[in-house]
Amino acid sequence: MHIKNLSLTNYKNLSSESFNFSAPINCFVGKNGVGKSNVLDSIYHLAFGKSFFNPKTIQNIQFNKDFFIIEAKFIINSRSEKITCSFKKGQKKILKRNGKIYDKISEHIGLIPLVIISPNDSDLITEGSLVRRKFLDSILGQIHKDYLINLLKYNKVLAQRNSLLKYFALNHTYDQKTISIYNEQLETLGFPIFQKRKEFMEKFVPIFKNRYEALSNSKEKVSLRYFSGLNQNSFSDLFIQSINKDRTLQFTSEGIHKDDLHFLIHNKAIKQFGSQGQKKTYLIALKIAQFDYLKTLKGVSPIVLLDDIFDKLDQGRVTNLIKLMLEENFGQLFLSDTHEKRTLDALNSIKSKFEIFRLN
Repeated sequence: MHIKNLSLTNYKNLSSESFNFSAPINCFVGKNGVGKSNVLDSIYHLAFGKSFFNPKTIQNIQFNKDFFIIEAKFIINSRSEKITCSFKKGQKKILKRNGKIYDKISEHIGLIPLVIISPNDSDLITEGSLVRRKFLDSILGQIHKDYLINLLKYNKVLAQRNSLLKYFALNHTYDQKTISIYNEQLETLGFPIFQKRKEFMEKFVPIFKNRYEALSNSKEKVSLRYFSGLNQNSFSDLFIQSINKDRTLQFTSEGIHKDDLHFLIHNKAIKQFGSQGQKKTYLIALKIAQFDYLKTLKGVSPIVLLDDIFDKLDQGRVTNLIKLMLEENFGQLFLSDTHEKRTLDALNSIKSKFEIFRLN
């Protein structure tokens, strides 16, 4: 699977750009602020129907413009697929596949498997559980259509239950029968999500551990654990135990929307006890394992975006990472860097075709 060409109009700071891709490695180089990451983000946008860096669609339009258009030709399983994403102020975002508009963007997710490695990955360690759940959901949503549908429905019912809790507090009232209706809906939608996450972790963790060991020469013992209230309790038990707390807080404090991943090194939180090098290696191992998992389940090599990768790793590690990807047929790579010489030094040591795109 690969991209043949890409064109952008009024996307972020890019007025009009077109690119043709014929090499397995494609590098965007230039000074900070010229739009290197935005080109990579446009590819992500076509895969997921939204920006990786700024999910607010209107903020992806170039300043003083009214619309943006992203268009690309993909080759997927030997078939040509033209994907177009456009948005005009005051209107609904439009995502097309071969000229046909999707009724729902969720129907498109999974057609273009993709993995992005960026400096923002550090948020997986430093930020709250929401970021780590999104990591889980971004993988499972590309594999299972029903997973994404259930998750969207779950979040809608969750918002309704939270509104009901606020109504109870505001009006000094409570109706067990009404809250039970939402509890049942959340259980029906949430339990399959929990099961998918649990099944995923059973397969994913060994892949991740192997990748970390290879990157670190087996120097450290790492683990990755899935935390969920459903590991020990049923949905109904969780809701019974937490109802008083929920009424006080005026939101739902238990459920799959509170699940988390625990990143551990030597059985301790890597956030507190890992060195900067160990954290970087941990994150890279996570993303390579994500690639492995998607490739196995989808049957094609996902596109890989390496955004400002040299700012995350030293040149030697970047070279080894790219070599690893090429040796294992990682497919098409796109990377961005501020220093062309640094990029060339890394790529010239690799026996593979590459192309440099200079942005000014």
